[in-house]
Amino acid sequence: RIFSFLDVVTLCRCAQVSRAWNVLALDGSNWQRIDLFDFQRDIEGRVVENISKRCGGFLRKLSLRGCQGVGDNALRTFAQNCRNIEVLNLNGCTKITDATCTSLSKFCSKLRHLDLASCTSITNLSLKALSEGCPQLEQLNISWCDQVTKDGIQALVRGCGGLKALFLKGCTQLEDEALKYIGAHCPDLVTLNLQTCLQITDDGLITICRGCHKLQSLCASGCSNITDAILNALGQNCPRLRILEVARCSQLTDVGFTTLARNCHELEKMDLEECVQITDSTLIQLSIHCPRLQVLSLSHCELITDDGIRHLGNGACAHDRLEVIELDNCPLITDASLEHLKSCHSLERIELYDCQQITRAGIKRLRTHLPNIKVHAYFAPVTPPPSVGGSRQRFCRCCIIL
Repeated sequence: RIFSFLDVVTLCRCAQVSRAWNVLALDGSNWQRIDLFDFQRDIEGRVVENISKRCGGFLRKLSLRGCQGVGDNALRTFAQNCRNIEVLNLNGCTKITDATCTSLSKFCSKLRHLDLASCTSITNLSLKALSEGCPQLEQLNISWCDQVTKDGIQALVRGCGGLKALFLKGCTQLEDEALKYIGAHCPDLVTLNLQTCLQITDDGLITICRGCHKLQSLCASGCSNITDAILNALGQNCPRLRILEVARCSQLTDVGFTTLARNCHELEKMDLEECVQITDSTLIQLSIHCPRLQVLSLSHCELITDDGIRHLGNGACAHDRLEVIELDNCPLITDASLEHLKSCHSLERIELYDCQQITRAGIKRLRTHLPNIKVHAYFAPVTPPPSVGGSRQRFCRCCIIL
């Protein structure tokens, strides 16, 4: 019973104490959750095979993240021996192919969470296999598996309609048609990541909003084709939304964010970096309607001014919620904004890179009120002195982390 609380390293040390402890420490019931990430450089297929034989049906959770020496054969043996596995992390196991998913489909019907990020040999065949053999799948990460197309997504969602989290970051072949399949078959979806899926447009995402009313986290950063229609659809259909990441979506405006803020009052994290059309109007709406806001990125939103920060600093989220605000490359921000943030007692970090009107004195005054805050800032170049003797001294920008 005591050994069941120990981590892998401690169990291995205990196994060396005596024969009696060896039997106890290596009992399969103590090896229900294993994370081998710390040993990734040394792990080979035979190690995974030995673990699977030791643990057998006891093993519920295994992380092989970054174990690049593990291939399909080892994972076939693993799947045969560990049929009760529920959580499997194969992120960065670059040797595996569709054969691994075929094995999981055949032997591991209880699988709920599967991470295949950066396993670039994975194709639509893997998704078809998972659909047929892993009906309890709730979370799937196939980020950077760029061979996956709408056909694979269609096959997946038909058999795994209970998906709650789907990570498709960097799946560059996906089009709106793939999202329409998700919207039609995954009503329980809570988390969706579509970062850098460049072909996605309003049509596909609107289908997601209409079919997935439980959506709480959406990342569409880099999907530069989307417009305010998405923000309107989120506001009308997804009131539980907590996280929205739309960095580099330059077509989004104050109009869309106004609708969003007035309907999605549970927002906690927003990444609006390079949403270059938004102004103080967006901040005013967030300050009024989003009392739970904790993290806000406005970097490269060059129309934001001190007045917008003033409203944010006086908003419902300011005193007890707001933890991080990023204002890199906001040229209209001055020390006045720092004064407005003094009342944000939960503020832990502020980014001010390339805010030319922010001074050291302003940062010092802010830290007087918030002594534990981390401030990252660039200061303007020092004005060089007049040239002497025909030569001019060169000055560089300086970065400080206070």
